[in-house]
Amino acid sequence: MDATVAPTAERLIRASKLVSASAEDGAELVLLPELFNIGYGYTSENFQRAEPIDGQTGTWLKQTASKHNIHLAGTLLLAEKGEIFNSLLLFAPSGQMWRYDKTYPWGWERAYFRGRTNKVIANTALGDIGLLICWDAAHRKLWAQFAGEVDLMLISSCPPDTSNPTFTLDNGEQISFDDFAVFRKRIKGTGRKLFGDVVNQQTGWLGVPAVQTVGAGRLQTAVPRSFMTLFSYLAVAPSLLGKLSNARNMQLSCDFVQGCKVVDSDGRVLSELPQSAGESFTTGEVTVSTKKQAPKRLQPKVPIAWLTYFSSDVILPILMRPVYRRGIREK
Repeated sequence: MDATVAPTAERLIRASKLVSASAEDGAELVLLPELFNIGYGYTSENFQRAEPIDGQTGTWLKQTASKHNIHLAGTLLLAEKGEIFNSLLLFAPSGQMWRYDKTYPWGWERAYFRGRTNKVIANTALGDIGLLICWDAAHRKLWAQFAGEVDLMLISSCPPDTSNPTFTLDNGEQISFDDFAVFRKRIKGTGRKLFGDVVNQQTGWLGVPAVQTVGAGRLQTAVPRSFMTLFSYLAVAPSLLGKLSNARNMQLSCDFVQGCKVVDSDGRVLSELPQSAGESFTTGEVTVSTKKQAPKRLQPKVPIAWLTYFSSDVILPILMRPVYRRGIREK
């Protein structure tokens, strides 16, 4: 689905058309992109659009799975006990539900929801299914926890290509990672590697098929706490110091990373949508083993620089927590 933010009612109508078409094409399991019900953006509107588990989106997922006699999954911002999670809900045709909350909110996402450590294996009629969301797929330990325990993996994603962004400053000047010194070599272009080769390799290592979905289109959004965000990069890119005075309301623009695909148990891509396909779907037929087996080789390393993890899992989340706490109080 195109990831541009839009009203939930409109996005559910669009999702309904895709789910109906895929079911007619023979799909038994349908996976929608991360935050399919609202779209992807860094905005305070996210706090108002978080729903209870039995709200508009959860009800739609349950009813649509029953209507088409399929297993159906997608993520939404879930409001629960004064907190907000990014939750992947998987519904069986019977109405049975499994829930997985994103473990690692990526960078600026931490301004709008919190992470939660949880391991979920959905024991469905189709097999035992492991659940992950987007940036979680960059963490080897999250893949490793499923070794020998699952028959299939689902990864619901909507990754903006923040490894190849354009930032627009308050004065109209544009900068990219080419201006970020060491970051240019360490981070630029890693998005496609993660949702391409890394997912394929980890899937092949587990020895089970995987379904991954992503958003399409282009992200244009404000950057939360943009001054502090740019300030945090000064240690590796001191030349940015002169840009800080124009970084109070910095904007971000980038494409979404390709990766809507079905992968077999050997890590081979059976079917994949190019981003140019826009709002569409792809299907693939996989064989689910009748016997679980532990991986037969060492787990592949993830070729992503430590700077990426330090920025995405430590620095930016620390900067974003005050935004989240304020948004929760004012919700």
